[in-house]
Order: sequence, then C-alpha cells, then structure tokens
Amino acid sequence: MDLNTLYRTVIMDNYKNPKNKGLAHTDDYHFVHLNNPSCGDEMNVEIKVEDGVIKDIRQDGHGCSISMSSASVASDLLKGMTLDEALRICNVFFELVQGIDPENEEELGEAIAYTGVRQFPARIKCATLAWKAIEKAIEEVKLNVK
Repeated sequence: MDLNTLYRTVIMDNYKNPKNKGLAHTDDYHFVHLNNPSCGDEMNVEIKVEDGVIKDIRQDGHGCSISMSSASVASDLLKGMTLDEALRICNVFFELVQGIDPENEEELGEAIAYTGVRQFPARIKCATLAWKAIEKAIEEVKLNVK
C-alpha cells in the first residue's frame, strides 16, 4: 500500500467512524462554532478543561470528508494535552497543510494524513476548520482563566 492510499484510508475511516462526535451541552464545556463560507462546512466543538489540561473534546458538524475527518483526528489527538501543548500542535498542523514542513511533524500522529491538502489551497480551510475552532476555544478558555 502506498502512502497516499494509506492517507486516504485514514481520512475515510475518520469520516465514516468519527471519534468524539456529539456535543455534551453542559456548562463544564466551552463551546465554539465556526463555518467555512466558501464551501458551507459547519463545525461545533466543545472542550472541557481541568487544571490547564484538555480532559475532553467533543465535535459535531457537517461538511466534506476532509473537514469532518479532520475534526475526528484533532479531537482525538489533542485530548489530554495542556492548553499550550495543544496550541503548539495546532500550529504544527497549520504549517503542515500550508506546505511548510514542520520539524516535529511526527507529533501529529494520524493528522499527517492531511499532508496532501497543501496541493489544493481551497481544501486547506476544510482541513483546518475544526483545528481553528479548537484553537479559538483554547484561547477563550485561557482568557477566562487569567
């Protein structure tokens, strides 16, 4: 199996069997909604933070396989990280999909499957939608904590 086939498999598996799908709708989660007006993708994320650590990430939305599978991967990867670690990994992912080869891309786990998105600039927004929503949630939580 070549690398592109493996990446497609990761993307389609996370699209068909999303991790952390469904919102909690409780006060101990911080909610963020983002959309991609250029294609109509919608993303809702909730993060639960305790003592500066992301204890849970929930995601729900609708859109293309790239945006929905990327939400699954992001929610799984970032759970359990500190807020600062998660922000750093988000930035590594943003570099990857923009064509900047990050030094520590091995930290991305399954998210490395979105490397090919850089060849399709319109799809970068799809791949980063959930990551941007999680990033915004983290930044809002950090503002409220201080």
